[in-house]
Amino acid sequence: MTTDSDIQLSGPFQAKDGNGRTLDVKSIRIFDEGYGIIDVYVDFGAKLDPGAWKDTVLVRALVDRLRALGYKGPDFGHSDPGLQDSRLIVLEAPEEFAPFAKSRGWKNLAEEFDE
Repeated sequence: MTTDSDIQLSGPFQAKDGNGRTLDVKSIRIFDEGYGIIDVYVDFGAKLDPGAWKDTVLVRALVDRLRALGYKGPDFGHSDPGLQDSRLIVLEAPEEFAPFAKSRGWKNLAEEFDE
């Protein structure tokens, strides 16, 4: 589910998981502002297998999509297990993701305290 505070980084595409299945990704999005650490929300068109958020092949495919859109940096890890859902994978972006996110309109609220 998206809201007015979301920035869509990618529209629909397909990604393969570790079992070789093709999954329909609806979107990749982030919130429009935050305090340094950015959670990346990946919405899927159908229910995922339990534990799909730990599938390294799938996560790599999602990060590869972001790299194709201009992200330059290391791979992501998964975010808090409690954030994962049957049609949603939440990834935790490394610090190197911030410039890419800013180029898409993200605001780092922590910068206001750097003065």
